[in-house]
Amino acid sequence: MPRLAVGDPAPDFTLQAANGSPFTLSEALAEPGRSGVVVYFYPAAMTPGCTTEACDFRDSLASLQGAGYGVVGVSPDDVAKLVRFAERDGLTFPLAADTDHAVADAYGAWGVRKLYGKDVTGIIRSTVVVGPDGRVTVAQYNVKATGHVARLRKALGID
Repeated sequence: MPRLAVGDPAPDFTLQAANGSPFTLSEALAEPGRSGVVVYFYPAAMTPGCTTEACDFRDSLASLQGAGYGVVGVSPDDVAKLVRFAERDGLTFPLAADTDHAVADAYGAWGVRKLYGKDVTGIIRSTVVVGPDGRVTVAQYNVKATGHVARLRKALGID
């Protein structure tokens, strides 16, 4: 699936979240005062890079929300693993289970990537910011976990 670009309509989706409720993008975008939703794709819960990235989002959540942005993390993990991840690291934003990687496919975040120098098929660490009109305002692919949230905040004009 091709990657999304700024201005593209973002595919709506509903996924089961670790908090026990379904997460629907269009519902999150419809919340009052919403500037957009940060949809970030990560390969696997409780791995070093994904933990770094999730904790960075956790630590920046107040400023992101203060600027009107919601955050949802999407991975191919099952809900039970996402629950353990959220509890272990105090993650208070939704983590959504995309076990069949249909949402990652639709966002261009599923494909071949490098893992320890080898090609593997899976989640490509990516972040897509969807504006209240349902269109992509930021699309970043093959991001590095360390420092990613700071770079995203800068791109959003928060810092």
